[in-house]
Amino acid sequence: MVSAGIRISSAFAVPFAEARLPACERLNRELEALFLARETDEYRNPTPTHIPQQEMFESRFNLFRWPDACVQELRTFMLNCVAQTVAEASELQPTEAAGLQIHNHTWFHVTRYAGSFVAHNHPLASWSAVYCVRAGERPADRPESGILRFLDTRSGANGYLDIANRRLRSTYALKSREVRLEEGQVIVFPSFVFHEVSPFYGRDTRITVATNCWFT
Repeated sequence: MVSAGIRISSAFAVPFAEARLPACERLNRELEALFLARETDEYRNPTPTHIPQQEMFESRFNLFRWPDACVQELRTFMLNCVAQTVAEASELQPTEAAGLQIHNHTWFHVTRYAGSFVAHNHPLASWSAVYCVRAGERPADRPESGILRFLDTRSGANGYLDIANRRLRSTYALKSREVRLEEGQVIVFPSFVFHEVSPFYGRDTRITVATNCWFT
């Protein structure tokens, strides 16, 4: 094959960011104890956008307004990660980025055996993030248990697959992106991306915190 001097570039790319909170064990255990203690109707989201599951508890969206020290520590970490992602993924000047005010809706999920979350996105925010407090048991015979799955934003892109496009490099792959969250890990992503959580089959609990952010 004669080289034609082809140059490949990325178009319609979707930025994802990932970070880890070092030495997260103490904070996560404090958060876990607090969330399990408040897994009550007083703290439950009264207007869920999905059909509530008995296996999944979703809190109200005011988590980062709780005064508890462990919550405020997590708030600082997660919102700093979102702010850094915005600064690095955009063309904002440092003075512009420094002047941004972050608004958020934030909540926690406690998931038990067979709990899952349907595909959805967050159209009233620009950036979202998920933090893992407790990953939960991972049964060897259920490798898909509790997977956080981001759906391909290019609708119909995998409508026809053959040998020439079935094994594209990860940047261009025509498939969903799957993440098996680790404790202390945060994923930041644009809020328009549809995502879901596959059924969790651990015998304990899977606990995560999610935030949706918008800026002025």
